[in-house]
Amino acid sequence: MLPIGPTGGGNSPYQSSSAFAGNPYLISPDLLVKQGLLERGEVTPPPKAKPGKADYGQAQNLKDGWLKNAFTRFENKPKKTWIKSFEEFVSREAFWLDDFSLFIVLKEKKGTQAWTRWDEGLRDRRPEALAEARKTQAGEIRYHQFVQWLFAEQWKELRALCRKKGIGLIGDIPMFVAHDSSDTWSHREIFKMNPDGSLPGVAGVPPDYFSPDGQVWGMPLFDWEALKAQGYRWWIERFKTAFRRFDLNRLDHFIGFVRAFEVPAGEKTAVKGTFQPGGGAPFFEAVRAALGSLPFIAEDLGLLTDEVEALRDQFQLPGMGVLQFDFNPEPEKPPFRLPRPENSVVYTGTHDNDTTAGWYGKLDEAARETLCQALGVGEPDVVWALVARAMAAPADLAILPLQDLLGLGLEDRMNTPGTAEGNWEWRLKEGALSGDLAQRVRALTLAFGRLGKDNPA
Repeated sequence: MLPIGPTGGGNSPYQSSSAFAGNPYLISPDLLVKQGLLERGEVTPPPKAKPGKADYGQAQNLKDGWLKNAFTRFENKPKKTWIKSFEEFVSREAFWLDDFSLFIVLKEKKGTQAWTRWDEGLRDRRPEALAEARKTQAGEIRYHQFVQWLFAEQWKELRALCRKKGIGLIGDIPMFVAHDSSDTWSHREIFKMNPDGSLPGVAGVPPDYFSPDGQVWGMPLFDWEALKAQGYRWWIERFKTAFRRFDLNRLDHFIGFVRAFEVPAGEKTAVKGTFQPGGGAPFFEAVRAALGSLPFIAEDLGLLTDEVEALRDQFQLPGMGVLQFDFNPEPEKPPFRLPRPENSVVYTGTHDNDTTAGWYGKLDEAARETLCQALGVGEPDVVWALVARAMAAPADLAILPLQDLLGLGLEDRMNTPGTAEGNWEWRLKEGALSGDLAQRVRALTLAFGRLGKDNPA
């Protein structure tokens, strides 16, 4: 799944206010009723939404009200079990939770103004300014801690249910963090920043398949020497949080651990960017020493160098294969690249690709004909033939976007890289999942031996 932190600009899960926090709008009001934190009558039905689209504003308005009602009941009619669990959570997550909760309160008080524009005392985290803010805003800080506790408790329940049913969860860890985030405000020393919090350069990617001008992400780059001096603690704590939530995590932009693309501040395109070194093998050695295992998928798409492949293989991390990228429409060449090795994960497409139906529709006539011949199917069956090809691949895991299983077109694309509007809004329509679809997926799963070794046929 996509990152589950609070979404940021353009509703992007990759522009979060925290690399640790959970998104409050994923909290279930039904479970709050079950916990006794809400009355059923308080959970008013939402207005009818546009089918197939998420309405972030509506979700915020509804859930903010429910969460504040739940907090009032938590404070006014506390149960010993609630208080014990809450206090243990606050203590356990203090590394990030204390600063995050204060950060969100200050953002609300200052009209969402970026922290780099706060008065110097708070901007620069002077002890007296922080102490005063924590004192005067204690109630609001406690509310945001409460919300994160709710998220953690519900997620723990979700994961326990999934384990009971033999289902694993795969998360996604963004490489970079938003400039206007709790992480940059509270750990400025591990990022490349000027003394006032401004950035000399920002992360991006050079010109590639997605964009001829490259991409300018606007996020700060890490200072890997400073991270090393601290024993990489920030990253290790981040991974601890991810391991509690997921069985396996995709490391977004894995290339950034070898080298990150830095674009000078103020540039509109990434053409003038340069590569800067990442954490490399010493970083992953430190993580393995601290956590014992490396349950990661390396998102190794893009400019794959020998150094990136060597780092991935040194720590036996599976890489990624995307069938939309593997197709070669030139008649004189094989239509697909060689099969991915076993230690890999194959996708028909990712959240950054068009849906497979949308991608196929954009191919020229000759390329569509080549693809159909290679797959041995007619046009109506192309999407499912590619799904089957992914399932048949020697890769350890096959990941299929739901849009592809449903045969949806370009209007149901999740994200178009390099664009700021209209992304991250796709929503499953009610009734779209059917018994027939389940049986079709199960048949493919059985046919290609992907049911799982612990599950009988």
